[in-house]
Amino acid sequence: MFRKLAVIGKSPYYWLMLVLLGVAFEIVALYYQYVLDELPCVLCIHVRLLMLALILVSLVAVFMRGFQWLNAMAHLLTVLGAAVLLERSWQLLGTERGFTFSDCGMDLGLPSWLAVDSWFPVFFQVHTSCGYTPELLFGITMAEVLIVFSTLFLLLTLALTLAAFMNIVKE
Repeated sequence: MFRKLAVIGKSPYYWLMLVLLGVAFEIVALYYQYVLDELPCVLCIHVRLLMLALILVSLVAVFMRGFQWLNAMAHLLTVLGAAVLLERSWQLLGTERGFTFSDCGMDLGLPSWLAVDSWFPVFFQVHTSCGYTPELLFGITMAEVLIVFSTLFLLLTLALTLAAFMNIVKE
């Protein structure tokens, strides 16, 4: 089973699928912001930044997948991104439902040398404080979808990372 997972993890189609997934998430976010007028909060922008990081790591991985250690590092980065995405999704759901309380102001909390909200305000500027996420379909909110997606994504990336490292050890 791990051998099949290792093959999938080296496939350019897997990495391109992650690129497309990240782009789809970004398009949906921008659609909700600019067409449906659902303004993003700090946590929403953090999710957008994580999706951008996933896109960039996946694009690099498409070209570096032949190098086992670089492929394994790309897998580790996707696990890290999935774990942070799960944490941000949990905070978003908790803020929406009222079981977590956090300071959710208008500052992204990034260092001054990484002022993406100033460089690309169309994509990364915070417009509102946290409190709710829009309903997608059938009464399911964006936070609920994100928590399910990020959990499944973390499990998938953990399995593929484990397979990539087991493949390195065997060779």
